[in-house]
Amino acid sequence: MTSAACAKGEVSKTLASGLYCKSCGKRFELSVRSACDECFAPVEVRYDEASVAERLTKQSVSHGPQNIWRYWPLLPVSLSEGIKGTNPGMTPLRECQNLASELGVKRVLVKDDTVNPTYSFKDRPVATSLPKAIEFGLKGVGCASTGNLAGATAASAAKYRVPCYVLIPQGLEKNKVLSASAYGATVIEVKGTYDTANRLANLIADRYSVGFVNVNLRPYYVEGSKTLAMEVVEQLGWQEPDRMIVPMGSGALLTAVGKGISELSMYGLSSGSCMISGTQPEGCSPISSAYETGEVLPVEKPKTVAESLAIGDPASGDEALGVIRGSGGFADAPTDSEIVEGQLLLAREEGIFTEPAGGTVIASLRRKIDDGTIRRDETVVCLITGNGLKVPSHLESSIRTSVVGPDLREVEQVFRSGL
Repeated sequence: MTSAACAKGEVSKTLASGLYCKSCGKRFELSVRSACDECFAPVEVRYDEASVAERLTKQSVSHGPQNIWRYWPLLPVSLSEGIKGTNPGMTPLRECQNLASELGVKRVLVKDDTVNPTYSFKDRPVATSLPKAIEFGLKGVGCASTGNLAGATAASAAKYRVPCYVLIPQGLEKNKVLSASAYGATVIEVKGTYDTANRLANLIADRYSVGFVNVNLRPYYVEGSKTLAMEVVEQLGWQEPDRMIVPMGSGALLTAVGKGISELSMYGLSSGSCMISGTQPEGCSPISSAYETGEVLPVEKPKTVAESLAIGDPASGDEALGVIRGSGGFADAPTDSEIVEGQLLLAREEGIFTEPAGGTVIASLRRKIDDGTIRRDETVVCLITGNGLKVPSHLESSIRTSVVGPDLREVEQVFRSGL
């Protein structure tokens, strides 16, 4: 694909045809826009179907770059610009036989996005949204973040050499603040919740001509996240799993997973039959609660160890619910203690250390196997979206060491008790 595209000069353009309102269908040019100016519903990127059908095949994908740009025909950035960034993607899809055996289910796989350039899936949406800010001539880039997005945006801004501003709620885990600062971003700690920081980002974006990747560039942001689902299908031999379990904060990732599956199906690369399920921590579960009540009600004061999911007023909540219901999935809300248990279970059974968002996914996997929602003959893919070393402090009570003197006999006592 790459060499042929280069020969035709196609790497310098995108096949995106415009922005379309998800509700009324009104079309807009590709621009800095997140909502329809008539019905105020969100807009999404759509592509020239004939051009994509000609260029997106199993063969072209297999010959593409070993990152998200292998799906270039369905991304809103030109290949020539996209590959200048951090190039996330094509992360491992790991067979988890120990975990499957422990939980009593046929097959569990983990899509391990802890190994992306800044150790979370957020590198994906930044890769497709930040270059649009440059294309549109904005003066800088930024984000409102609970931590992972701050680091991803700052790293990508460093690669593209543009000013970066990140707004975070005060009191985030220092490791996440450190990474954004190390990449050179201006870090602004806001007294309040993520939703407070997000509201300020909305006010600042247009006033200072800054491209906030998850605010005024949100339609392009979602496009990068959908590559997670596309990779899973490709890595399974162009077959969907029975079910994917997705952590939810704003709901954008789950919505993107649905879009990725749908678009692959549109071009004959999948059947589109995967059940998509979502999970949030009990202490901040507006989407999961709405699965039962029917209405997404904001949570004013989120309280959970899963800080990256602590978004009380989820921008894509209703859309995420629609994807869950439409695919036959579930929505769940495990407790903090179950989340920590999930983190430790995945680490001890499979050697994968995830942050609490991943623990939330594993906790729901266990809960839903136990209550019969997940059949024991299912193939389940768990999306593990961030590295555990980013948020270690809540696990300090779980640390166990054996302290001995410089004496062989004392060391031997430890071995005798353990073997």
